[in-house]
Amino acid sequence: MFVGRLAGGWESRIAAWLRGLPPLVVDFAIALLVLIGQSVPFFFAQRQSGPEPWTVAEYLPVLLGVIPLLVRRRYPLTVLILTVASAAVYSLRDPDIPPQPIWYGWLIALYTVASLSPRWTRMLAILLSVAPAVSVSPGTFIRGVLTALGAYALGRSAVHYRERAALMEERAAERERARIARDMHDILAHGISIMIVQAEAGPLAVRTAPERAEKAFEAIGAAGRDAQAQLRRMLDVLKDEAEGPRAPQPTLAGLAVLVDRVSATGPQVRLAVAGAPAPLPADAEVVVYRIVQEALTNMVKHAQAGHGLVSLDWKDDELVIAVSDDGRGAPAGLEGGHGLVGMRERAAAYGGTVAITPDAAGFEVVVRLPIGEMS
Repeated sequence: MFVGRLAGGWESRIAAWLRGLPPLVVDFAIALLVLIGQSVPFFFAQRQSGPEPWTVAEYLPVLLGVIPLLVRRRYPLTVLILTVASAAVYSLRDPDIPPQPIWYGWLIALYTVASLSPRWTRMLAILLSVAPAVSVSPGTFIRGVLTALGAYALGRSAVHYRERAALMEERAAERERARIARDMHDILAHGISIMIVQAEAGPLAVRTAPERAEKAFEAIGAAGRDAQAQLRRMLDVLKDEAEGPRAPQPTLAGLAVLVDRVSATGPQVRLAVAGAPAPLPADAEVVVYRIVQEALTNMVKHAQAGHGLVSLDWKDDELVIAVSDDGRGAPAGLEGGHGLVGMRERAAAYGGTVAITPDAAGFEVVVRLPIGEMS
């Protein structure tokens, strides 16, 4: 499996490298290979009439059938006409010349028309490619038709591949925009919620318990700095890698700090871990962190809870994340909020599920992520 992944990586790198080459360089390489292929018969065939060498005039149609390939992308139909004409001129000359098993230039030109031209041009290209073969033997005619259809089919396959690749890129961009929106919602909602709660409690604490007021202001500053740092990391990820190394994203190791920060200013939250933790991909760790962060944000904003619990239960094939509190349950409409929708989307991206149980005794979010497929 490792060898397969390694080979797949090299194939992807080579494909990316080829796609990055300038079109003119690619077309020059193709024309050179075609020229070599069409020239091979002149090196291994001999005249039937004598030992005289081949002449430039006899070789000229081969050259004229290759040079137009350098502009095949700009003038696909014209290039096809020139390659077909060159092949026809070559075939109608003195039969005492090397036979060409395959006219590679014609196939490349037909592929280009099929890949880049509108329908009527493609139909005309097929007629131009098949028409000269009508005068030859039935066997040669069938081979020519099949070869032409094969080149045409490859050209159309290239079109479908490009369309599918563009669609996949568009979908990936949409998913990335949705992920960024969810992350920004979680970061801002968590930080702002803690700051609001502490700011509202601050005036009362100043009059009754100055030491608590000091802690409240410290919590406001810490929440603001944490939100600022996370937003900066996110913006760094969006920048070009060439501008510098990317800052690390949140991991499971940061859950303890997250829980402590909430406990220092709001409900007394405890973190419990059961089972043997399994290694997760970096993106999956971010998902777990954001889900817990959003659940704690809802706890601070809506629950009016005194105590909370964040538990991670590592099972053989799944990770169960439960965030519960002893507050007043969920206010009306919370289950349709952006935060809970974001939780479901994050979990669904890894084949997981989210269950929400609001009642008079509190509020609990249970997330199940299949870890067997991640490791």
